[in-house]
Amino acid sequence: MKKKFAKQGAPLVRMTAPAVWIAALVLALAAVQGAPAQTETAAPSLNAMSLNGASGLFTIPSGRIGWSGDTNMGLDLGMSYNFIKEDPIAKVGMSFFKWAELTVASDFQPYIYRVNPDDGHRLNNTDVILGAKIQFPTKRTALALGGNVQFINHYYYRTAGQLYAAATYPGSIFGMAAETTLALGYTFRDNPKSDIDFGMGFDLDLFPNIFQHIIHWVTDYSNFSYSDEPLGAEPFYRGTLNTGIRVNLATIPALSKLKFSVDLIGTDILDHGARSFIMGLTFGLPVK
Repeated sequence: MKKKFAKQGAPLVRMTAPAVWIAALVLALAAVQGAPAQTETAAPSLNAMSLNGASGLFTIPSGRIGWSGDTNMGLDLGMSYNFIKEDPIAKVGMSFFKWAELTVASDFQPYIYRVNPDDGHRLNNTDVILGAKIQFPTKRTALALGGNVQFINHYYYRTAGQLYAAATYPGSIFGMAAETTLALGYTFRDNPKSDIDFGMGFDLDLFPNIFQHIIHWVTDYSNFSYSDEPLGAEPFYRGTLNTGIRVNLATIPALSKLKFSVDLIGTDILDHGARSFIMGLTFGLPVK
């Protein structure tokens, strides 16, 4: 039976030279501003769920809530499955008053084998992540403050927590509409250090004249992941670079009042052993 060894005490990622260059390249591409006459019309923001349930890219939160400015109350349901680690994650999110978001995610992690030393029975490995986010009433750039509490259920029980600020702003890459997200925060855990959480990424509306705003290319890079004990997106050594496509099925007229997206993600693609493939689904509907 395969085991996952505890990473407690493993150092957080240091920004090595390759990581710095990758981060700089992503930021430079995402920050390119095209002239309005040369930029394709932007598709509505997907506001899909990250792996821990917060609205965002794949592992980092965005500056928006799940139903930012769309409805007074909205419900999101999500499911992700890691095909390499055989790990499902179930997620639920609620948006309120066009500025607040509450989320909960269950990371089942059956890949981990943990046994009670007293009776030899297999123990539950499910982690639970509770999140909250508040979006500020800005116009062009979306700004948000958020955080989460993580109930980690690994070789021993512990809790961790994260506070973060996130900003999402519009731009373009090669004349195609894009949004860039930056996130800064801090994770509270046993034996805290002065390491700062950093993440960045972009959501590119890929060839809209061909794909009609259905296909988005999403990439993020961070020195933190969706939880403090992740599977398949493990930033403990060199950070985690995730990339893939997000399919926006809400562009179909019959689904236009709903949120319906599919993620096909390669996570931690630069690191052998942690590299994984994840498929995710987000379905949402306005409640009020």
